[in-house]
Amino acid sequence: MNIVFLDAKTIGDDIDLSGFEALGTVRKYPFSTSEQVPERVKDADVIIINKVQINKATIGDARRLKLVCVTATGTNNLDKEYLDSHNIAWRNVAGYSTESVAQHTFAMLFYLLEKLRYYDDYVKEDRYTNDTVFTHFEEVFYELSGKTWGIIGLGNIGRRVASIAEAFGAEVIYASPSGSAPQEGYHQTDMDTLLRSSDIISVHAPLNEHTENLIDSDKLSKMKKSCIFLNLGRGPIVVEEDLCSALENGDIAAAGLDVLRTEPMSPGNPLRRIKDSRRLFITPHVAWASVESRTRLMNIILGQIKEFWAD
Repeated sequence: MNIVFLDAKTIGDDIDLSGFEALGTVRKYPFSTSEQVPERVKDADVIIINKVQINKATIGDARRLKLVCVTATGTNNLDKEYLDSHNIAWRNVAGYSTESVAQHTFAMLFYLLEKLRYYDDYVKEDRYTNDTVFTHFEEVFYELSGKTWGIIGLGNIGRRVASIAEAFGAEVIYASPSGSAPQEGYHQTDMDTLLRSSDIISVHAPLNEHTENLIDSDKLSKMKKSCIFLNLGRGPIVVEEDLCSALENGDIAAAGLDVLRTEPMSPGNPLRRIKDSRRLFITPHVAWASVESRTRLMNIILGQIKEFWAD
């Protein structure tokens, strides 16, 4: 069996992939452009990809190809009609990053809620040394207990975030952009109610026709001025220029983003204007990427290949 990793760098260099070598010949490419793919996969039985486009132009000459494995949940980069017509199977992975993304959600929240950057700088810049009082009150913060946490998109990650938020004493509500039926045990509201009543709003929804550009100037204007907004779904769910304006005008208190419309961040992204870490905290799409999450992901992929060949 010939196994080809086309963008192995998207998994990280620290994950053990030796299990794949037990299945056959493995070739790993850090990244692959669409122009490079045809030559690299011409003898492949299995290709493992994250963002690479899979279509007739890229794999049309891969006569041995039987299986395409995506190291992610989203499969927008697959031409499924072409794959089906050529009897090429495909697999993706769901549920591997729930704990990692939920944990990162709270890391982002507490960084903003408790003004951690400010207090870290305050001490490291020696302003606490020989200060006049033992507690510094310049930047106030509030408890999560008793606050309303609004979740947009109540899938596996949204439910995990809900359970942790409730453990901190928050009241959790959620809204479904697609209008799905209420989930037992959770308090569903309409979107306007969620926007107007939530102290924290976190997005954990997929990108689709219901969520693209969902958070725009209209939605932001309905949020509390004290609201902390978090996006751990997909970048295009948020209109970044509108969010930038809302932050600059004080329409909301702060925003934490792990995803952007263009990744890596484009030079023209308006959010680059905001340098105040108390108002805006951006991480480079790392919420999913704990060591455990990435290990779990690749173990699932390995199992999928073994299962496919066993059949």
